[in-house]
Amino acid sequence: METGFTKWIIVITVVMCCLLELIDTSIVNVALTQMMGNLSATQQEVSWVVASYAIANVIVIPMTGFLAEQFGRKNYYLFSVILFTLASMACGQSTNIWELVAFRFIQGVGGGALMATSQAILIDTFPPQQLALGQALFGMGVIIGPTIGPTLGGWIVDNYDWPWIFYVNVPVGIMASIFTTLFIRDPERIKNAVRRPIGEIDWLGIFLLVLGVGSLQYVLEQGESNDWFEDQSILLFTGLTIIGMVGFIWRELTAKQPVVDLRVLGKSRNLAVGSFLSFILGFGLFASVFVFPIFCQRILGFTAEQTGYLLLPGALLSGFMMPIVGKSIQAGVSQKFMLPVGFAVFFVFSYWMSTQISPTAGESDFFWPLMLRGFGLALLFLPITTMSLAGLSGKDAGQAAGLTGMIRQLGGSFGVALVGTYLERTTMQNRVGLLPNISLYDPETQQRMQGLIASFMAKGADMVQAQRQAYAALEGMLMKQTALITYSQTFLMIGTFFLLCVPLIFLIKRAKPGEKVDLNAAH
Repeated sequence: METGFTKWIIVITVVMCCLLELIDTSIVNVALTQMMGNLSATQQEVSWVVASYAIANVIVIPMTGFLAEQFGRKNYYLFSVILFTLASMACGQSTNIWELVAFRFIQGVGGGALMATSQAILIDTFPPQQLALGQALFGMGVIIGPTIGPTLGGWIVDNYDWPWIFYVNVPVGIMASIFTTLFIRDPERIKNAVRRPIGEIDWLGIFLLVLGVGSLQYVLEQGESNDWFEDQSILLFTGLTIIGMVGFIWRELTAKQPVVDLRVLGKSRNLAVGSFLSFILGFGLFASVFVFPIFCQRILGFTAEQTGYLLLPGALLSGFMMPIVGKSIQAGVSQKFMLPVGFAVFFVFSYWMSTQISPTAGESDFFWPLMLRGFGLALLFLPITTMSLAGLSGKDAGQAAGLTGMIRQLGGSFGVALVGTYLERTTMQNRVGLLPNISLYDPETQQRMQGLIASFMAKGADMVQAQRQAYAALEGMLMKQTALITYSQTFLMIGTFFLLCVPLIFLIKRAKPGEKVDLNAAH
């Protein structure tokens, strides 16, 4: 345990690193158009800037416990910070799209370790009576990072140039490297851990993990733009996903020293339920951050910076609530009480947002629903994390923490992929549904067309031009109305998904009197 100045320097270092890693999952989204122009890339090519980082992240996260034991946690963390920093600089210096994609993958390899290892360091930094506070500080980064990414990215793109979304990581990375060297130490259990000989490392498990999870992440990231199973590459990687995941599960259940011990899932019903709830949390967190900026920018005409500022207050509320939730759990408030409230609050947020979708909606219409979102997420993250680890200790708790982290990231990827597909497919269905209401034989449609034609002719168009412009304007009105209906349905779908998960909470096993979550042993 650390105290005083050293303790808070460590806290600042690891929380900033965790924020950097998660901010970088969403900060590039607002700069993709500018990258396409500067690097002469197609939309398909530039999508790999996002996909490569996510693939690397989700591969590395479940292996962080093994890598920290094998090389020493401080050494592994320092290496990851330096790798992330150098890759960030290289991303900004990239001169073509595939250079950028390659460096983003390397950045993701370093970044995946930052999130999981930051949590471990925070837990070891706090005494047992303050463990909930340590988890709360980590939760601040998990919730705030993806939310403020578009805000920061929008501001940088509007005021500078896209390379600066990577350069801003460099000074923080240098400071983190220095502070890691000076202040972070390995706990005794890591110092005394037995290092596996190279020949005894579960190389087959690592290969199958990379194959299965990497292929799955590719399918989720690229499926929508490639028209899913109509594309041969998606079919190929779906097959590789099945082979890799089935092989990985078989290997990790039968190996003597697996790189990811899946047997821990059979030891704790809470972990099995908590893993699924982590998936749902990732789904809601990333899906809502994905769909709201698209609606604001495409339909309402907001800038990326304006959209980011709308999301910021709710994210800050989540950060403010985390220590309060942590202290409530520490005081004995049951997670079985908090979780249904959190899921219900998120449903209310989604339903409220579905009613606010309109062509005249402004910033004030979204402020309180987004604040409610922040409140709901704060009631979900920490209870799910602590509940998942309840009753586990030592190496089992470490494996459980890595699994829930990976599953939360996969939940986010599924959320973005499914919401993107739902938006596209439902938009076309809604357009077909609205078309019968527009007919040249309908008096209201005729009146609207005559008004549009007269308006365009008054601006100097001849009769033929005015008619064409009137038809185009009518099509624009139809598509905007279709989009409004679709976005409203999308928010309602996300909320309903959360509400349907509430019964799972009753599968959670109540902790026995005096039973504690061994978070120190978890890492």
